[in-house]
Amino acid sequence: MYSSLHHFCDSLLNDFDSISNERKLLLQNISTYIQTKKDNKEAINLVYICTHNSRRSHFGQVWAAVAAHYYQIKKVHTFSGGTEVTAFNTHAIKALKTIGFEITSTDLNTNNARFKVKYGIHLSSDCFSKVYNDSVNPTSKFAAIMTCSNAETNCPFIPNADIRIATTYEDPKQTDNTPLQDETYLLRCKQIATEIFYMFSLIK
Repeated sequence: MYSSLHHFCDSLLNDFDSISNERKLLLQNISTYIQTKKDNKEAINLVYICTHNSRRSHFGQVWAAVAAHYYQIKKVHTFSGGTEVTAFNTHAIKALKTIGFEITSTDLNTNNARFKVKYGIHLSSDCFSKVYNDSVNPTSKFAAIMTCSNAETNCPFIPNADIRIATTYEDPKQTDNTPLQDETYLLRCKQIATEIFYMFSLIK
């Protein structure tokens, strides 16, 4: 893992107290799922779902991959999806770059470019906007983790998911094109990272 990013991850451990007890109980449900899969030596598939698959769900996908590597939890595969296709948001990309990720794309001329989000020389997540049942995502034996209230409402049922848990977050889009834009995206990115790291810290 890139050293600057590793230092950022270390700092997240000091922020676990900022998570409310109510949120911790919710996150522990996902930890229990991961622990069960790990104990049974099964693949651990986590699919983060938000309406547009452009901001919060990508944060979830990326940070879950990083946390699995940080805590050395094997067989973790992370994905994201939405209820409609848009694009990986440029402000979300900027927030990840600011924190220390290296992000590149080979198809920037498309409306929905594919990006490689690197957190180490040979460590990366592939991100682009897609519906939750896209062919690149698992079709069974996965946890569906809802990251926005709109997806929670519009997707009351995710076919073939082992579990469906709503860990909803406020949309940073609300501050687009305002002086608070960059700060809000960074705060949301860090909030999601902190909760996911707490979740993985419980795995034995």
